Amino acid sequence: MKALDHSLALNKSLDQRARERFTSSMRAWVLTDLASQMQVDYEKSSAEAGQRHDSGEAVHQYVKNRDMFKWYSSLRCATQELVWQSVLSAIASDPESIEQISAQSEATHGGSLVLDAAIELPDYTDSMDVHLMPGNYQGSEDSGAEAGAVYDNGLEVFSFGVMGKNLDDIGHSMANYTRLKWPQLRPQLIIDVGCTIGHNTLPWKQTFPTADVHGLDVAPSCLQYGHARAEAFGVPIHFRQASCETLPYEDGSVDVVFSSMFLHELPTHLIKTFFQEAHRVLKPGGVLINMELPPNDVLGAYDAFYLDWDCFYNNEPFYKDFRDLSYPKLCTDAGFGGTDFFQATMPRYTYVSEAEFAQTSGADATFDADTGRLSDTITWYAFGAQKSGDAS
Repeated sequence: MKALDHSLALNKSLDQRARERFTSSMRAWVLTDLASQMQVDYEKSSAEAGQRHDSGEAVHQYVKNRDMFKWYSSLRCATQELVWQSVLSAIASDPESIEQISAQSEATHGGSLVLDAAIELPDYTDSMDVHLMPGNYQGSEDSGAEAGAVYDNGLEVFSFGVMGKNLDDIGHSMANYTRLKWPQLRPQLIIDVGCTIGHNTLPWKQTFPTADVHGLDVAPSCLQYGHARAEAFGVPIHFRQASCETLPYEDGSVDVVFSSMFLHELPTHLIKTFFQEAHRVLKPGGVLINMELPPNDVLGAYDAFYLDWDCFYNNEPFYKDFRDLSYPKLCTDAGFGGTDFFQATMPRYTYVSEAEFAQTSGADATFDADTGRLSDTITWYAFGAQKSGDAS
């Protein structure tokens, strides 16, 4: 696990770094070695019992009383909580850095930050600690950019080195997939909806340097931190506090609408609203691309159960409902044509060669135990639609 590589990185003692490294290594062991043992236990015991399960729900009902599942779930919850505890101590010991980040409003590299006090935080983010993260994405009213710092430092521990040097591989992968799949697309305006602190926003500007790139979120703390982080990297991003329910853009004015691990945080009716808004603001030929976990209907019963775990034990109440949806129908119900839908699986862009990425991401989507499952062999999944018409 490498330390954050930007000027906002906190000053951490050796003890704090050791605590984070232990937590990250423990989490990696739980999600790889112990998860594999749990699957072996399930396959062996269900075969001996003569039981065959055809859905993730059936697998869950079978395993939830088994000792191996209880051990796995207990340790996974414990390490999830340790992720946040390990970074909160570092943040508490370096309040000056948080104050400086919170106070930063200048944009020396061409970006901007626009907050809107009139926007109320929705209940689905304000009523629980999603991912067991204390204070969720927004933190307290007077915490400034602290929640953003918690998320940035926490994700470093959480991801145990599989999300790229700057925790931005998803953004690089999605932006370069878009570049390769639609070479005629010359985007002028790209928006990242639910951007949090912009990990995956910056790669869009780096991939399409002539485009204006906007990062939207409802959480002011994340936007404050994201603005300071983008400035630290020298990448001009325009951060704006806004809701996915009413995207602040004219009809047909946006070239790419992007989201990353955002849809599963929304109740179903808001997912549908967001897709309608995306269709409205996209130009003809524009692209809606969402990086998410694959739907349950393309997975085997055990893999569906495994990916749905977060819904029941990690304060992700909408997780399973989202993955039970028909992704093509989400698009057509929002106004996209029946042939506009696409889905893809791809390797991590910053870990492979350009040629390998182009070949693999251009092939038909494949679904296996690596798809969306956090490990050093993970493959990303994306889906969305291109709005009918010629790209500008």
